Amino acid sequence: MLANSLLKKYPSVKEAPRALLEGLRKHLQPLIGAPKDFDLLLKAIGQARFVLLGEASHGTHEFYRERVKITQRLILEKKFNAVAVEADWPDAWRVNRYVRGLSADQDAREALAGFERFPAWMWRNTEVRDFVEWLRKHNRGLGHAEQVGFYGMDLYSLFRSMEEVLAYLDRTDPLSAQRARARYACFDHVAQDSQAYGYAAAFGMARSCEDEVVQQLRDMTLSLTSSVAAPGWGRDEYFYAHQNAQLVRNAEAYYRSMFRGRVSSWNLRDNHMVDTLVALSQHLAEGVAAPRIAVWAHNSHLGDAGVTEMGDRGEWNVGQLMRHRYGADAFLLGMSTHHGSVTAASEWDEPPHRKRVRPGLEGSWEAVFHQVGTPNFLLLLRDRPELMALTEALRLQRAIGVIYRPETERQSHYFFTHLARQFDALLHWDETHALEPLDKGLVWHAGEAGELPETYPSGM
Repeated sequence: MLANSLLKKYPSVKEAPRALLEGLRKHLQPLIGAPKDFDLLLKAIGQARFVLLGEASHGTHEFYRERVKITQRLILEKKFNAVAVEADWPDAWRVNRYVRGLSADQDAREALAGFERFPAWMWRNTEVRDFVEWLRKHNRGLGHAEQVGFYGMDLYSLFRSMEEVLAYLDRTDPLSAQRARARYACFDHVAQDSQAYGYAAAFGMARSCEDEVVQQLRDMTLSLTSSVAAPGWGRDEYFYAHQNAQLVRNAEAYYRSMFRGRVSSWNLRDNHMVDTLVALSQHLAEGVAAPRIAVWAHNSHLGDAGVTEMGDRGEWNVGQLMRHRYGADAFLLGMSTHHGSVTAASEWDEPPHRKRVRPGLEGSWEAVFHQVGTPNFLLLLRDRPELMALTEALRLQRAIGVIYRPETERQSHYFFTHLARQFDALLHWDETHALEPLDKGLVWHAGEAGELPETYPSGM
């Protein structure tokens, strides 16, 4: 919930001025489902090496569908080398093996089976399944350096990543595996409960394992010179193991920080995502001179937090850090919707529901875009002074993660932002629909309160 000081700083902006609506109408490009819908977007992206493709929710069909279309064009037309997603590193690596033709998985659905942790539907859904099959087909017959990989950049897989480090060392260096197993035994008392570890370590109920994970990462890093040096799958497997050791180190710090406050843990998480992108780019550069990576994550990670209410709370994010590091080589794209339905849970670890998305709040960017009158459109913001001036005012923007609580929507799902500087471009769909999970369950089939009525939202 906003602090009182923030409420005073960000007064409510309700009515959309006529000049704003008319200006937006002049600059927007309608999306009509045609192959050339994104021609201007691809031109604006130019030679950017990192294209950050955001989404306003983790459960919207249109966001996933169009992100796939854009990514396919980046791969085919701009020779992008990798897709990095807001997902656990080991689970995504299983998909990476599949799309490169190196796994025993029979199809994409099986390759995605590693995504078991809540919220599984983020990656175990029909859009990602179809994209993974497309990527495997694209890679078939290409050399190792020409293939496009699929990678995770999140840090929740503390214990799974430990297992992957040990499995790699068991195969390649049994003596080092013994030392790593002894170090990681520091976590045995919490029975693979990451939050229990963080709580106990943060409040002095048990000693932290910081020294052990740092030492293990150091050993893995020093072993680089004696590992496979030539580009190829052997070097990729070492990189995978080393990144797992890096993740264990960062996740240990993350779970300890969870009980100190949101800002600290948020910043650690987004720092880790950026570090992963940098490491991945450096790794791919051994085979490709200037690797290009498409990044899939939520708007709240990929828009520039420095020009939003998040920044006033002391939070930074991937978009902001990538802009600072790479400048125009990082292109930030956001997505939004006014109303419809979404796949989301009501509480953490609950099954996914198909929920109604309420119309955008009065004065929000979603409400402004609804008033424009064009259902679906692209808005290019970078290097367009007139449009940037029109969209500079602070307005609310909606963010739905894996949890959606419409009963507390203002407090739970909105924050203030300077849209003009938050993104380089934005895609808007007035009405969107719930993402289809591979594992729907009875709750999703029924929706939150039965099927959505055809008259929604006017029939509410």
